[in-house]
Amino acid sequence: MFELVKLVPLLPLIGFLIIGLFGSKIKNEKIIGSLGSLTVLSSFFILCYLLVKFLGSETSGPVLIPVYDWINVGNLNIGFSYQVDQLSLLFGLIITGVGSLIHIYSMGYMHGDKSYFRFFAYLNLFIFMMLNLVLADNFVLTFLGWEGVGLCSYLLIGFWYDKKFDGVRITWTGDAANKAFIVNRIGDFGFLVGMFLVFITFGSLSYTEVNSMAAGGYIGYYNTSIMTAISLVFFLGCTGKSAQLPLAVWLPDAMAGPTPVSALIHAATMVTAGIFLIARNSVIFALAPTTMTIILVVGIITAFTAASVGLVQNDFKKVLAYSTVSQLGFMFAALGAGAFTAGVFHVMTHAFFKGLLFLGAGSVIHAMSDEQNIKLMGGLKKYMPKTYFTFLIATLAIAGIPFFSGFFSKDEILYSVFVNNGILPWAILAISALFTAFYMFRLLYLVFHGEERFNHSKFHPHESPSTMTIPLIILAVLSAIGGFLGVPEALGSWISEHPNILHNYLAPIFSNANKVLTTHNDIVHHSHLFEIVLMIVSVCIALIGIYFARKFYYLDKDWKTPRKLVSSSPGIYKMLLNKYKIDEFYFTFIVDPIVLASRNFFWKVLDIKIIDGIINGTANTTAIFAQSLKKLQTGIVQNYAVLMALGIVIILGAFILF
Repeated sequence: MFELVKLVPLLPLIGFLIIGLFGSKIKNEKIIGSLGSLTVLSSFFILCYLLVKFLGSETSGPVLIPVYDWINVGNLNIGFSYQVDQLSLLFGLIITGVGSLIHIYSMGYMHGDKSYFRFFAYLNLFIFMMLNLVLADNFVLTFLGWEGVGLCSYLLIGFWYDKKFDGVRITWTGDAANKAFIVNRIGDFGFLVGMFLVFITFGSLSYTEVNSMAAGGYIGYYNTSIMTAISLVFFLGCTGKSAQLPLAVWLPDAMAGPTPVSALIHAATMVTAGIFLIARNSVIFALAPTTMTIILVVGIITAFTAASVGLVQNDFKKVLAYSTVSQLGFMFAALGAGAFTAGVFHVMTHAFFKGLLFLGAGSVIHAMSDEQNIKLMGGLKKYMPKTYFTFLIATLAIAGIPFFSGFFSKDEILYSVFVNNGILPWAILAISALFTAFYMFRLLYLVFHGEERFNHSKFHPHESPSTMTIPLIILAVLSAIGGFLGVPEALGSWISEHPNILHNYLAPIFSNANKVLTTHNDIVHHSHLFEIVLMIVSVCIALIGIYFARKFYYLDKDWKTPRKLVSSSPGIYKMLLNKYKIDEFYFTFIVDPIVLASRNFFWKVLDIKIIDGIINGTANTTAIFAQSLKKLQTGIVQNYAVLMALGIVIILGAFILF
């Protein structure tokens, strides 16, 4: 029965081939959109069936499904095989479930686009690659999907290649696509090096073999420095794909692509690939405490930095982009704290509410004729009631208001960080959560409440069609109730002894990693009362952010207080508005020097004068020598006879003398 997993990635691939090859001839948007959506939806239903069968089976271990022998070179044997277990099923369901909703949404959003079929072909190809990434039973197949989603990201970000995009040195969407592609290549180099180190250390690239060997030798068989090296280079790959500092600069500019792309790739699926890689290899990371600390620090810094930048952004999608980077920082902080389940839990809830936020943004942008400046909106609630209420639910969820999905996952992260790493990391994340609540409700009030600040003669806002609003409603329901899969014992112990369904579900995946962590670290146990107090504090922090957002941007119609804050601290405001000038720093100290050196030295000196000079000089020398030799070939027989005689005389003379 688990052989059906082969169909899961195959169906989107078939959709890609049909739409890509024949879409221009089909031309009917409904047929193209329905085909693209049904292939992904069918994969979702197959995964649901497999989940039921897997939970009902006697084994809790992974089920390996070989497709065909792929690479057999010496001791390197790599099969094209899929691994069915708790983690792959969960990520597969997120990808196909949210992905199918975004496909349906795109049928309305992309209506009338001249490259409608190309868009759905790219979406299907992306789903195929992403499913290979999470279903793979070895590093190489994961890397195939890893590179594949990078390619699809490039294609989808630059989909509107003929449109301009207002960003730092981004003059058109092709530049934004190039930026995403190039920055991710830096991280991909880390993934490659990690695979080499894994094969050298373990002699295998199979997840089950590597993790079982690592778990079997955690007492001290494997050198900690080797585990640190492997985990660090893998984490470099994760920082690129999951937009963590210092490689987070590509994601905000990636908003140049169509909004469904932002929802699918940059909120729900691709950017969580780094979380998946760490979760899949949790034992290796648990064996490297130095790496775990680095992951925690990077996650906290990224969460705070991105959240602070989001406070002042005025582009609708840019606010959500920096919010995504910040939430990814929360996930990495959870992984760094050893709370692997909490990190994966936040991946799931984030897919619900952030996917909904992006699709809600797309609904507004669609209704406002592609306008994205939130200061030119306002009062859209009465024009777009369905979009507003679904967007409100997602905003409450990401702010961490009880009992929406984000409340459960974010609280578990904050609690884990506090317990395992102390009050300072918790405080920084708590401030980031405060910023999150503030900028999200600032966004809500500026877009849907207050005075109508748009030009009525130019803009005619209206509710989106049902193909767009139905996915919004479904995601809103998931954003509201999805968190109950991870109810902590402090709140649900009266219902069940183990109320955290997701924790129990993922326990076999992280059991070995947790054994390693408990062996090397002292586990501090706190009472349920302490956890509840911490929850109350985090909720109060969120409410403070909402209060100030309401005070500044809803009750204060002229935004007097924000204007005073800006005028009193112009330096801080400009720093945040310019995103800490991280892009400018990279251009000044990395990009521009490389370009300058490439043009003035590597091209004009090394390439043209030295390399070309050596090659051209060799050719010229050969030509000159040939010109000299050709004079010996006169075509006159007498000359040849004289030369022969001279040669005979020289040879005889040599024999006589020597």
